Amino acid sequence: MEASRDIARLIEIMAALRTPGTGCPWDLEQSFATVAPYTLEEAYEVVDAITRDDLGDLRDELGDLLLQVVFHARMAQERGAFDFGGVVEAITTKLIRRHPHVFGDAHALAPERVKAMWGEIKAQEKAEKRARRAAAGLAPEEDEGALGGVPLPLPALTRALKLQEKAAAVGFDWDNARQVLAKIREETDEVVEALEQQDQAAVQDEIGDLLFAVTNLARHAGIDPETALRGTNAKFTRRFRHIEHRLAQDGLTPKGAGLDRMEALWAEAKEREHAPPPVPLKTPGAG
Repeated sequence: MEASRDIARLIEIMAALRTPGTGCPWDLEQSFATVAPYTLEEAYEVVDAITRDDLGDLRDELGDLLLQVVFHARMAQERGAFDFGGVVEAITTKLIRRHPHVFGDAHALAPERVKAMWGEIKAQEKAEKRARRAAAGLAPEEDEGALGGVPLPLPALTRALKLQEKAAAVGFDWDNARQVLAKIREETDEVVEALEQQDQAAVQDEIGDLLFAVTNLARHAGIDPETALRGTNAKFTRRFRHIEHRLAQDGLTPKGAGLDRMEALWAEAKEREHAPPPVPLKTPGAG
């Protein structure tokens, strides 16, 4: 079997991998639950490639993520639930319905109105979903209400942000970032109190409150907290590697260097990052 740009070939390959007797033993023993962690991992790797601005890796990682969709669709098809075509039909239906300003009669709308209409359409879709579940004799979903529809497996910062956005949409929100800063100071004081009492459960609870408040500050500042923290993680990694490199030049390791030496090298790495780029020297005969 040869590679192809046609999605049909990928679907054929997955069908072959899942064919009892001739398929791949590993693929055959998988289920929705066992594949789900890989789906999440592949989504993160797509984000990582985007963060690094590596378009070659992005192409490969998007392929890996697409494979996850095909894998889940194949397992659903084997159960008689839906197939890959059903997945495509569902998303195209949703996109057409949610963009009447593009595919329907509602043209020339302001961005604010488009966003409001998107929310109205999503609310209608949820109502229809509740009606379908009721007609099928299924219990209402646990995540209904103003905060409904925020998946539990999301990264904690991302889920906090989405919960705050939903609460804000119904009026439960601070007026401005300064009020959030005051809340952060309050939460910091409560962390200090819990630490002084040496109450580990309270420390965990108060640090959670503090992180939630900082996420709220990021939202008010128009910053995605997950993106901000990824940037800080990359910065920390870059600077710490500078420490390791400089210590290695002196035949040392971080464990044997001492905190004072490492902090000095950290300051050196920070200074280098903020230093202006060197002015290139003119080559002979230039200018």
